[in-house]
Amino acid sequence: MRRGPFPPPGRTLRAIGFDDAPFARGRRGDVGLAGVICAGTRFEGLVWGQLRQDGWNATDALARLLVAGKFLPQLHLVLLDGIAFGGLNVVDLEALAARLGRPCVAVMRRPPDLAAVERAIRRLPRAERRLAVLRRAGPLHRHGPFVFQVRGGDPGATGLALERLTDRGAVPEPLRLAHLVGAAVVRGESGRRA
Repeated sequence: MRRGPFPPPGRTLRAIGFDDAPFARGRRGDVGLAGVICAGTRFEGLVWGQLRQDGWNATDALARLLVAGKFLPQLHLVLLDGIAFGGLNVVDLEALAARLGRPCVAVMRRPPDLAAVERAIRRLPRAERRLAVLRRAGPLHRHGPFVFQVRGGDPGATGLALERLTDRGAVPEPLRLAHLVGAAVVRGESGRRA
């Protein structure tokens, strides 16, 4: 697994950011998944897939979009908008980092309310298994405006990489663009908030 430092400032840092598309809660079924590749903060590519709402296939769905594809060899970092997609389809961050050979980072806008997350998970089948996957994601880290969990990489270097991938605010550009793309595909136009 690639664990060394990211390219130094002045060299291109490439990352993919994944976000789920808007979906109706409680209806089950498939949820769209957008992945946007950026070189620094510049858009370079896009992948699109699906996963099950509140299902168990988030880790496999993410890996399937990159393994054997043209983008993985170029990437230094994989960013996720949170640790779960399509409701509570929890990503096994450690397993994903091992499969992709890249640091995988769950980025959050603010520290999660872990008690509320646990309550929500306990309403779903196999709650203990979901909670175990959630715990394997590791501790929360803070770096400037960023709150994140990382597997397969150093938290300090990851925080600096997040800075390099962000134009303004606390959302790295690959995640901001993935959010906009997902909304546009489902609703016909992107929303105001990314």
